[in-house]
Amino acid sequence: MKFQMRRTLLTCCLIVFCFVASDAFCQEDAQTNPKDWARWRGPSGNGVATAGQKPPIKWSSTENVVWKTKIPGKGHSSPILLGNRIYLTTAEPGKQTQSVICFDRERGDQVWKTEVNRGGLPKRIHAKNTHASPTVATDGQHLFTVFNHHEVVELVKLDLQGTIVWKKKVGQYVPKYKFGYGTSPIVHGKNVIVCNENTVQSAIVAYNKDSGEESWRINRDGISSYSTPVVAKVGGKEQMLLSGGEAVKGFNPKDGSENWSAPTRWLVSCGTLVWEGDMVFSSGGYPAQQTLGVNSSDGTVVWSNSVKVYEQSLLVADGYVYAHADNSVIYCWRAADGQEMWKSRFGKKKLAESVSPVLAGGNIYFTSENGETIVVKQNPNAFELVARNQLGDLAFATPAFCDNRIYARVGDSTTGQDHQWLYCLGEK
Repeated sequence: MKFQMRRTLLTCCLIVFCFVASDAFCQEDAQTNPKDWARWRGPSGNGVATAGQKPPIKWSSTENVVWKTKIPGKGHSSPILLGNRIYLTTAEPGKQTQSVICFDRERGDQVWKTEVNRGGLPKRIHAKNTHASPTVATDGQHLFTVFNHHEVVELVKLDLQGTIVWKKKVGQYVPKYKFGYGTSPIVHGKNVIVCNENTVQSAIVAYNKDSGEESWRINRDGISSYSTPVVAKVGGKEQMLLSGGEAVKGFNPKDGSENWSAPTRWLVSCGTLVWEGDMVFSSGGYPAQQTLGVNSSDGTVVWSNSVKVYEQSLLVADGYVYAHADNSVIYCWRAADGQEMWKSRFGKKKLAESVSPVLAGGNIYFTSENGETIVVKQNPNAFELVARNQLGDLAFATPAFCDNRIYARVGDSTTGQDHQWLYCLGEK
């Protein structure tokens, strides 16, 4: 009898262990599989592709194009990749619709399209924004996306076949600046986290990703900002990092409690923080401009400069911070103290920037809004141009880098209309 009881207890423990391990594996695999790009800014949320990749460094509308497919409507959300599928969002203002679309990864064919909202799109948004700018997030089993309509922010959960599982109204959305909405959701453990920062009901809210029930809430006291949070292990612990409202902050992602706060010169930011070691790095641009490095243990500002990297995010790797600034200059700073290592103009003329840089295969890919991408060697000692490429003439979505390929969403106005295309680029 005792042997049977012990065996039963052991079996139950093994079942529980396997269930927990399986759940952890699904979440980890969705973020770190080298063939997946499961969220905004990639596997770790910092714009660094998985190691060992060799994506193309040269391309055009015809060179090294594996396939391209037309995207119905318009959006600035980045593509995410999971298994043999690609997911992104789009909006069709004429029809007053917002949708999630799934494409086949190998051929580019549209697999399904799910309309999640009709009507109530904001009448005023920034000329460079869209009604489908947040990037989809996945836990490997479901999709999570947010849309702004009917003066609210709504979180939507779908399965991988495009069926809506549930919807949650995060809260009213009345921003101080009529720029529209653009913050992406992130998945962390059992929760999906959404920012809804505006003049009313301003908050960061975590929802149980299975039930949709609220797990915790951080009131943000009327802050209007546009940055996507990220969870990273810094300062000796796991922290949710976010900028906006005259501060860079670190939170406990399990309950939303604040760990530290560092002051900034600006009120509004759009980029996602990056980190390395105990340091985190952020930039903002309104009304003042500033880039800074902060110690994530206590919120001490270690260094600061007056460079503006507003819509796009920074990139940090191997002790150096790289930036595509709003003055169309590429910068490299030493992460420890902000010492400028080098700077170089993106091109002969000043261009606008919205796309965040990506590090892959030892190169950093910087893209301007006109669809031009320069590939720069990851070298803190000197600016070393590898290649210069052109694809379309409108680029706002950050590309995904997976399995030696680049998946880029670009616009092409040469036909007289703002058509958007999804390209798969790879060496041929």
